[in-house]
Amino acid sequence: MPLNRTYFTKKIFIPIFSVIIVLGSLISAQAQLVSFPKPPGVDTFRRDPFPDTIRKKHFGRAALFLGIAELTPFIYDRYIVKADYAMITWSSTGHNLKPSSWEFDDDEFTTNQFGHPYHGSQFYSAFRANGYSFWQSAPAAAAGSYLWETFAENQPPSPNDFINTTFGGTVIGEMTYRLSNKIIDNTATGFKRQADEVLAFLINPMNGLTRITDGRWGKVNTNPALRDSSKISAQLDFGFREYKVGNNSPFQDASKGWYLHAKLIYGDPDEGYEKPFSNFMVNAEIGKDDSTALNVVSIYGSLTGWELKSNDNQQQLLILSANYDYIHNAAFFYGGQSVKLNLFSKYKIDNGMFINTAFGLGGVLLGGVPDPYLYKGRNYDYESGIAFNAGGTIAVDHKLYYSINYRGGWTWTINGNKSSYLLHNITNELSYFVVKDIALVAEAGYFRLNGNYSNFADIDRKYPYFKAAVRYNVDF
Repeated sequence: MPLNRTYFTKKIFIPIFSVIIVLGSLISAQAQLVSFPKPPGVDTFRRDPFPDTIRKKHFGRAALFLGIAELTPFIYDRYIVKADYAMITWSSTGHNLKPSSWEFDDDEFTTNQFGHPYHGSQFYSAFRANGYSFWQSAPAAAAGSYLWETFAENQPPSPNDFINTTFGGTVIGEMTYRLSNKIIDNTATGFKRQADEVLAFLINPMNGLTRITDGRWGKVNTNPALRDSSKISAQLDFGFREYKVGNNSPFQDASKGWYLHAKLIYGDPDEGYEKPFSNFMVNAEIGKDDSTALNVVSIYGSLTGWELKSNDNQQQLLILSANYDYIHNAAFFYGGQSVKLNLFSKYKIDNGMFINTAFGLGGVLLGGVPDPYLYKGRNYDYESGIAFNAGGTIAVDHKLYYSINYRGGWTWTINGNKSSYLLHNITNELSYFVVKDIALVAEAGYFRLNGNYSNFADIDRKYPYFKAAVRYNVDF
């Protein structure tokens, strides 16, 4: 059959993107960093065609699925790998039920910053897939986290796990729930239909389990009248990068390697900010690096917003967003979850030129920064603080694009060696579409993490880089 854009994106791009997320997550098993992704264009916000619920509420089944999400990893931990923390007793449970027992834990960074948010997404999705709205499903992530912390581990419950599981689980859960529903076409048949069902299941297992229980898996039928009509814009970059840890230039005795970057933006000009995650964006990057294969996973999701100004020449929107971020490069790691207030503006210069700008300010609810001085044996500290960003993009004739962005964060310790951190990131990207949907891309950037310690020597970690890639861009 002809390789049209919709077929390529749905059948090739989304599977590739999912492999980056799923397989890359399994490969990583190490560390992360707060990323401040480029926001969607300002004209991607209006109303949301995706209904709050697409089926009747089933509390009993939702609770059953939440129980499956609790018991499956517990059974594996206790009876297969025989993990020490899974050897619970009545005494450990009684201790965990006391509010005074809560304390920050010292689990591996990836477990806390990636494993717990992913686990929380299953708690959230157990209810979301069974007829409950975004706000009605969020408490399920909190309940699931509390039950796990209290009854499934003999370690004291930890506030860091509760925050990561609840907030990160809600963000990841809503993103994967919408994507899994978007993939399924009830009118499709044969191998392609089964492949879609499997892919949707991998993206959101609870939604797939609901489809199996309902008897909808693989069943040919008409699509529901309220089927999600949201548009998706996707980019896939493949190229090479150079970087030099601890230097100011990526070209001095640089390390080199390939990388694959995927960006997916959910929402189109007729969709919007009226409901949570009417617009969201996902970034993922894997590549040859001195750290881990998985370098970036970041999710931006709009919660609500307000239109400040709109006419033929300009538009301004104020958007409240929830953000989950995971980055690990050769210089340092940092992971966190934040809420930000973003001002997006678009200015039309003439028919062939426009400028987009974005400014953001918000709070980092909980983040982790590397601690070389090992607080109680843990190689990272828990911190909270503020996140901020400013940047813009200029486009000429829809062929030439240049963007520059500054992203930063200032955090201070809430558990760990007393310190404060400043994170700086500057990026410059130039892209030119040589043919329709195919562009050549060059990007130069710079990460810098400054740690100021009260009782130890300060640290200064640098990560300059340069990237060159071929980009495939498609809307569907």
